[in-house]
Formats: sequence, structure tokens, C-alpha cells
Amino acid sequence: FADIPNGLAAISEVPSTGWLQIIAWGAYCETSQDQSPGTAGAAGDFGWKVLTADDPEGKTKKLAAEIANGRLAMMAIIGMFFQDGLTGSAWGDWANYTDSPLRAFETELGVQAPVGFWDPAGLSADGNATTFARRRQTELKHGRIAMLATIGYITPEVLGKWPGYLSPSLQLKFADIPNGLAAISEVPSTGWLQIIAWGAYC
Repeated sequence: FADIPNGLAAISEVPSTGWLQIIAWGAYCETSQDQSPGTAGAAGDFGWKVLTADDPEGKTKKLAAEIANGRLAMMAIIGMFFQDGLTGSAWGDWANYTDSPLRAFETELGVQAPVGFWDPAGLSADGNATTFARRRQTELKHGRIAMLATIGYITPEVLGKWPGYLSPSLQLKFADIPNGLAAISEVPSTGWLQIIAWGAYC
């Protein structure tokens, strides 16, 4: 057992007969219980009562905890696989992954602790500096728009509306425009054209 490395490196070291035993045991666990609809197996009860409870309330609480912990474990094992694949260890330091093309952007503006260079979708994995610069410019623009939109969403709720008319020709006052998404259908089409034209100009 001491000869088998931890993590993904173990895959190539375990003998083929060992993998056959693992697969056979998994198949046995799946097929040895009746899991048809309405059975205890369909509800996840396979007769292992070590950690269960006798009263229904306690059993429900423990099952809910099992589901929550199971979801966390599924996320954790995927993260450990990913980390292992990049650094050679589930506990590997990012500093060990020296071959990553993402290293090219670690000193760029916007790389901040604690996540460092944040690119979970791998959009910059090719290391293309031109594409990275264009995306960073786009991020700046979208961020500025989002900040303005956030202020625009909050301000009417806190400070109220502008006095006067949004559209004098339609006798539409600022006070008549609801807050939030409900305003979309109330702003006249010419108003939307002005907003779009201003955005295009910027």
C-alpha cells in the first residue's frame, strides 16, 4: 500500500485486477438491493443503521445533514481532482504549477488576493495577450455600467424621484415611473432610443 501514491497518480499504479474488484463491488452494491420506486432502497435506506435515529424527526434531521454534506463532498472532490491535476497533489500549492500560461497575467491590473488571477472558465488559458487586453477593457466597461446601474437602482428607493416630467409630450412624470424592472415597460420608446444612442456614443 505504501507504494501507491495519493490522488490521481494512483490510477496508473493500481493493478487492473484491483480496478476489476472495485468495479465489481460497486456493481454488487447497486444490484444487490431493490431500488424500484416505493422501496426503502429507492429512498436511500439500505439497512445500515449505525448512524440513523429511531424517531422520525431525528431521522429526517440526519438525512438532511447527509444530503448537505454529500453536496459539499461532491464539490470538494472535484476541486481536489482539479488541484491534483494541476499541481500533482490535492493539497498542492499554486506555486508548484509553473507551466501554466496563466502565469503571463499574474502581474496584470486586477489580480488581487485572495484568489489571484481569477479565470475559472479558462478563457485566458491560451496566454494570448491581445485577447486578454480586450477582455480586460470589456470587463472595465461592464463593471462601470454595473456600478452605475446599482446606484440607479438604489437611489430612487432611498431618495425618491426627480421632480417634473420625464416626457412632457406624454404628460409622463418621473414620479409615475415605478422602480426596478417594472420601469422597462413604462419608459417611452423614444426614451430607450436616447439611452441606447448615449451608450453607443460612449
